Amino acid sequence: MILSDYDLDNIIRAKRLVIDPFEKDTIRENGVDLRLSNEMAVRNPKLTKETVFDPTNEEHVKNEYLLKRGKELVIPAHSMVLMSTKEYLSMPNNLMGFVEIRSTWARHGLSMPPTIIDAGFKGTVTLEVINNAPHAILLKPDMRFAHVIFATTLNEVTNAYKGSYLEQRGIKFPKTIKE
Repeated sequence: MILSDYDLDNIIRAKRLVIDPFEKDTIRENGVDLRLSNEMAVRNPKLTKETVFDPTNEEHVKNEYLLKRGKELVIPAHSMVLMSTKEYLSMPNNLMGFVEIRSTWARHGLSMPPTIIDAGFKGTVTLEVINNAPHAILLKPDMRFAHVIFATTLNEVTNAYKGSYLEQRGIKFPKTIKE
């Protein structure tokens, strides 16, 4: 079952779902808008078209991104960056979320692969953002950027999220893929 604004307001007030910082006007008809933090990770410029990147190589993964912070974040044309939500979420064991980009940003040429927030997750959400536009796009911290639709599971999960992104604050870089 997808939660309505009424359901979300009640579950947040009861502190079953924690969103920090929380602004009541971010609750939408059937979801919650999340804002951007002040950081962005861009691809290391040493990685060129000729680079063969190995996601199983720890050294390659460690040097894939460079972290930037600021009042203005520019996503270069035809590139992918990592961004983070300002909000920290603490999910109960019977609630999960579907994260999508807000449609206005999509209309400007940005896209984002679907992201799932698992039941039991705690942390900020790292967003993988792709600029499909032929020009750079300027973003600023605190802009509403992502939208989360929350759904309840039929039962509490018995195996709540315990992965490597638990308790993340800010951008969490990808982990090395184990063969």
